[in-house]
Amino acid sequence: MLAVERKQVDFMHDISYYAKDSRLTGEPDGKRYKWREMIDRFRQLGRPLTDEEAEEFRIK
Repeated sequence: MLAVERKQVDFMHDISYYAKDSRLTGEPDGKRYKWREMIDRFRQLGRPLTDEEAEEFRIK
């Protein structure tokens, strides 16, 4: 039987390292959407929305 040592991981440190330059979210494109309506349509269709379908929910 092999003896394995568990490495202690500090997840808060790891997340803060990547979050400091917004790699978790990406660059904002300035577009705003009606998210609740988009999620409802996603659930109705059962698939991700296409770019054309998402434009229907864009706030101009």
